[in-house]
Amino acid sequence: MVQNKNNKAIWNIRIKKDTSSIFKKVGSSINVDKRLFKEDIRGSIAHVEMLFKQKILSFKIKNKIIWGLNKIQNEIIKKKFNFNSNLEDIHMNIENRLFEIIGEDAGFIHTGRSRNDQVITDFKLWLKSATNEVIGHLNKLTKVIIKDAEKNIKTIMPGFTHLKNAQPVSFAHYLLAYVEMFERDKIRFKNNLENLSENPLGVAALAGTSFNIDRNYTSKKLKFKKPTNNSIDTVSDRDFVLDFLYSVSVCSIHISRLAEEFIIWNSDAFRLIKLNDKVVTGSSIMPHKKNPDPLEYLRGKTGNSFGNLFSMLTILKGLPLSYFKDLQDDKELVFKSFDQIKNCILILTEVLKNFTPNKKRMYELANIGYTTSTDLADYIVKSHNLPFRKAYQITSKIVNYAENKNIKLNELTLKELKKIEPKLNEDVLKLFDLENSIKSKKSYGGTSFENVKKMIKKYKKESK
Repeated sequence: MVQNKNNKAIWNIRIKKDTSSIFKKVGSSINVDKRLFKEDIRGSIAHVEMLFKQKILSFKIKNKIIWGLNKIQNEIIKKKFNFNSNLEDIHMNIENRLFEIIGEDAGFIHTGRSRNDQVITDFKLWLKSATNEVIGHLNKLTKVIIKDAEKNIKTIMPGFTHLKNAQPVSFAHYLLAYVEMFERDKIRFKNNLENLSENPLGVAALAGTSFNIDRNYTSKKLKFKKPTNNSIDTVSDRDFVLDFLYSVSVCSIHISRLAEEFIIWNSDAFRLIKLNDKVVTGSSIMPHKKNPDPLEYLRGKTGNSFGNLFSMLTILKGLPLSYFKDLQDDKELVFKSFDQIKNCILILTEVLKNFTPNKKRMYELANIGYTTSTDLADYIVKSHNLPFRKAYQITSKIVNYAENKNIKLNELTLKELKKIEPKLNEDVLKLFDLENSIKSKKSYGGTSFENVKKMIKKYKKESK
């Protein structure tokens, strides 16, 4: 609560008694929203410049206020500012300090605005910056994945469905699947910037103001595209918060899925990758252990992202128009999600710089489970003009035969194959080669080595 020269809250004439201590404790948000100090000062400077332009403030008072705000910003940056929980939030802390520095003229700063539009302005400015920061970290992450993929174009591994061996694929192709996911995440975050482009400043408490303000001027100063259209909606709107929390949640899902795959692949059962000592931890009792704790951290933190999103959805679902104290939690939820997604992207980037694929094991596993059987079915369709379902039945019989003999498809002789399907000739033996199988998947988006090379080239060009 901002203090006047008598050290009383500004609303002390209307409200006679001090706020109860327990509500002071829970009602104060300064420990959360103090990270908005730069945005708050930036918004206030734009506001007083507009008030001067509109002849609402004198040149002298405008300059005094701006000088005081810049002094406060320097104090905060140099950690010489005393944040007071009794003053509730960052807005009142800054305004109170402005009173201390320049006196009663500080009271002009709140002309034509409310904390309601002030906080949304601060929050949108902060979220624009935070969103761009997330996009930047995602760009670095995708570049690392592309670099890993470029080294593993001809590394053959099993592609899985239901975690069972399905068809052989290029390991690079597998990695690039995550590039696609993170590219969609970037698009989501970029789309959010559009919804952050409208300026809330000047709608005041909920009805606008009778002062002759110029909201287009402050929009330009604060690099918004335009002012918001409806004062009531502006004060009530937290869609931009939901958009950010949703985008973080989806991105967290993608991070978690990659983390889970690497946890499985790093296990003694799979042994498809090896993690560098930089990204593992040990055991307090078992000397031999190297645990993928960073990956487990990534997988576990996803739940927090979901929780923050659902908390905000629940806060908003039955909230009438326009401003209510319920909305105070929005910043803490967003700050937590931002800090977490930033750390998770950085951790995942570090993991992807510190793992080695076990190429020999990947190839061996790709050769288990009759992964080239689909190639055989396709060949029968193309070579003998049979319906795919008929080719499927013939191939199933061949797989059953090999399974009963406990041998791989590439260990079958032509004689054995012809017993099941007499039309087959020597060409069929080439189908069971893993590399040939991958080369044949030339359809756009498929795993052929040539396709993968083209996609890597495309990604690298787009990331410049």
